[in-house]
Amino acid sequence: MDLRPLDQKYKTQYNKLVTHVIQSWEWGEFREKLGTTVLRYGIFVDNNLTVAFQLTLHPIPFTSQFVGYLPKGPIPNKQMAQALKQIGNEYNCAFIKIEPHISSDAPLYSVYPSFLHSPKPLFTKYNFVLDLTPSEEDLLKGMHSKTRYNIRLAEKRGVIVKEYTDTKGFKEFLKLHFETTERQNFHSHNQNYHQKAWETLLEAGIARVLIAYYKKKPLSAWMLYTFKNTLYYPYGGSSVEYKEVMANNSIAWEAIKIGKRLGLKEFDMWGALGPNADPNDPWQGFHRFKQGYGGKLIEYLGTYDLVFNDPLYWGFNLVDRFTGLKVLMLKALGK
Repeated sequence: MDLRPLDQKYKTQYNKLVTHVIQSWEWGEFREKLGTTVLRYGIFVDNNLTVAFQLTLHPIPFTSQFVGYLPKGPIPNKQMAQALKQIGNEYNCAFIKIEPHISSDAPLYSVYPSFLHSPKPLFTKYNFVLDLTPSEEDLLKGMHSKTRYNIRLAEKRGVIVKEYTDTKGFKEFLKLHFETTERQNFHSHNQNYHQKAWETLLEAGIARVLIAYYKKKPLSAWMLYTFKNTLYYPYGGSSVEYKEVMANNSIAWEAIKIGKRLGLKEFDMWGALGPNADPNDPWQGFHRFKQGYGGKLIEYLGTYDLVFNDPLYWGFNLVDRFTGLKVLMLKALGK
């Protein structure tokens, strides 16, 4: 197997092969600005780049070893197992965690036996993905009746959505985002993480912010990414004021229209619960909101680990299980 590290001259070829914004070259540049070690590799056949991926390295506390993390990457087949074994041995990894961007019902794809089913997922296994190719009229018809009603209600009430690619929009997004994470008590990255992501991905033409206003007051803010044919909604925030005007529905509909305007094919909503989710799950509200837009619920292959140091690997997972310890690798995601 011809496995090679990739430098800047392969950037264009690399981006043509990867299938998710988190695997984009630009995302790796953003992670490097945070001080994270980013490794980019390609597998060549007859001197032609055929597979490309990047992973990050995260030190395991109180040891000299690392966790490798490869989110939204290629098929976990024999070739990838061989490539990651070579990388893991070279960089003193205790294990490498992978979360392939592969649907569980994709034909002919199976997980190579070297990969263990992981006890610690990071990305959600499920996601809503909306096909953006139908007309706006047909997209509205495909939504839940309550979602359509709320979109029209927001329009009637005078909610206005503005698109930003500047500091003003980003600051308003941050304010609403952190208000929401504090209010709902869920994990978010710090301001430096979001700042570096915004600066890097904005410069690359990937990031934009939407803000929904009512009576000139910002009520809802979404960060959007675009990569290849896909629109992504990774982060958001909202105010507790004027809930009755349905600003979140207005901003979601505007995001869909922007995706169509840009000629994109899919709207990736970043995560969801499974098909038989507990109605009391704290994420049920987010799930129902996204479900209302008529996207397909996708199940991915899941999370797998390629293990090099069994005692450290199982010890690490045991500590995590009983203490809820979140080591540095958990910050590798936009979660």
